[in-house]
Amino acid sequence: MHLLILPHQLFNEHPGLEESPVRVTLWEHSLFFGDPKHPAYFHKQKLWLHRATMKRYLANLDERGIAADYIEHAPDSPKTTDEVIEQIAKKLRQDEEIAVAHPTDFLVEKRLHAACRKHGVELRFLPNPGFLNTTEENQSYRGGKNRWYMADFYQWQRRRFDILIEDDEPVGGQWSFDEDNRKKIPKKLLNSIPENLKLERDEIDTNAKEHVETTFANHPGSLDDLYYPTSHDQASQWLDHFLSERFENFGPYEDAIEEGESWLWHSVLTPALNIGLLTPAEVTERTIQFASKNDIPINSVEGFIRQIIGWREFMRATYEDQGVSMRTANHWKHHQAIPDCFYDASTGIDPIDDTIARLLKTGYCHHIERLMVLGGFMFLCEIDPDDVYRWFMEMFIDSYDWVMVTNVYGMSQDAAGGMITTKPYFSGSSYVRKMSHYAKGPWCETWDGLYWRWIWNHSDELAKNPRWAMMCSMAKKMDSAKRERHIENAESFLAKLDQ
Repeated sequence: MHLLILPHQLFNEHPGLEESPVRVTLWEHSLFFGDPKHPAYFHKQKLWLHRATMKRYLANLDERGIAADYIEHAPDSPKTTDEVIEQIAKKLRQDEEIAVAHPTDFLVEKRLHAACRKHGVELRFLPNPGFLNTTEENQSYRGGKNRWYMADFYQWQRRRFDILIEDDEPVGGQWSFDEDNRKKIPKKLLNSIPENLKLERDEIDTNAKEHVETTFANHPGSLDDLYYPTSHDQASQWLDHFLSERFENFGPYEDAIEEGESWLWHSVLTPALNIGLLTPAEVTERTIQFASKNDIPINSVEGFIRQIIGWREFMRATYEDQGVSMRTANHWKHHQAIPDCFYDASTGIDPIDDTIARLLKTGYCHHIERLMVLGGFMFLCEIDPDDVYRWFMEMFIDSYDWVMVTNVYGMSQDAAGGMITTKPYFSGSSYVRKMSHYAKGPWCETWDGLYWRWIWNHSDELAKNPRWAMMCSMAKKMDSAKRERHIENAESFLAKLDQ
């Protein structure tokens, strides 16, 4: 067997390595670095992370005496899947197959199947340790349901894995403590936000940085600081640091927003988790063990576990089941092209520009900033969901197709029309200020103008949703002068997007 390893499959206990492959190939696949047919200018932090982690994985294989080839991405002439499979096929013994952990990526999978068929090579997909559930388990759960929701899926996960369950009931008497986890950070705590773990850097890390700066000079983002783990040991340290320094306060402030702060009490595990430096099984087991020994509040424990065994697994399952129809949907018919100001933090909207400025530095912001700040504002600007998807894919350290198809088309842009949600997620400036310490300013008038304009333009359909009926009624009753002021503020801002 010839084992093919992709950039997001760097598992410490790779199922393919356990089968003692004849040879291994690590491939800087173009869809992760820059694809001619689907061009994307990925953040430098993301490119650096892939390069450094893959080169380190290669070195680890060499230390273990495992023969491995490395196929480097060349931006001007990247190797196609057909060329890579042809190259590997020439080295295969008679009846030798190519094996790869399931990629959880439609296009990667499609190209692999096509190339292997063309060159007469048998292709076998191995189990993917990057997820707790198998595809078959998710399909069995779906069982012909027309729609499915995270809350039901999450309860199923808790019961079948016996996590936070006592006598077949949820620990603490309820499945979710989400209502307890929506607090603004008190000002007295602002000086107590823990710093992230500072990691030692070596030649592999610095060489990867130099490579990215040279090869991808025109890509967004900065490499002034190198933030993320590039080895399994570092990823393990990163998890330990979260559990000891952030876990206790994670729950109450997981939805909080703070100007100039990217990490807060979040784990920031997804850069490592989504490429295999950690697995969800490992994270879940160590989290439960730590919580049981250290009296961590149940709202923090449940809230974090829900992200790992609930949302993350649900989004992967949704991607595999409904991703194709999601990514071709545009329910609200938004067609505004995304302007440059969303790439250089010059929108003039304080929370948006602050978040994007931090994003350019780190490649990361947390889930509420993604959904309710960036995604929600883009929704109100009626930016085409395809553009929003590409932007999120380009700008985030932890972006992969299964992540962003579901979160962009299914959640923040509601392009799928409620396929997995009960309402579109957007807000006025009051929500952002409620969850943060952003000062009130002209940005509020613009944001609120866009908010009410969108409601007025879509009230006929939106009013049918019980969760939006009251706001539609308020919009209808608003006095004409206030309404005209909102519309003027909105249209003035939108006109600038076309310039």
